[in-house]
Amino acid sequence: MRVLSLKPLREHWEMPGRADSQGPLKAWYSEAKKADWSGPADVKDFYRSASFVGDNRVIFNIGGNKYRLVVRINYGAKMVMIKFVGTHAEYDDIDSETVGGGKK
Repeated sequence: MRVLSLKPLREHWEMPGRADSQGPLKAWYSEAKKADWSGPADVKDFYRSASFVGDNRVIFNIGGNKYRLVVRINYGAKMVMIKFVGTHAEYDDIDSETVGGGKK
């Protein structure tokens, strides 16, 4: 998959108090880049705790569920767009179907 881009993940782990997310986010990024997801079932096969919402968005638990990552996947184009990365508490305050903008 083509992940667009590492920058929001890096910005997250560089925030004060969030350095512990660097390893798990880098691992997710590396795994996602190597993946060849053709649909939600492929994602679920690798990430059992992944949740799916509208607009082809997937929510990943990161760092033992301390952090949440919301992405939009274009399965046909093999592209993953990062829409949100934050703490579980921050995730509770967003709408996972609209955060980060609409379809691209």
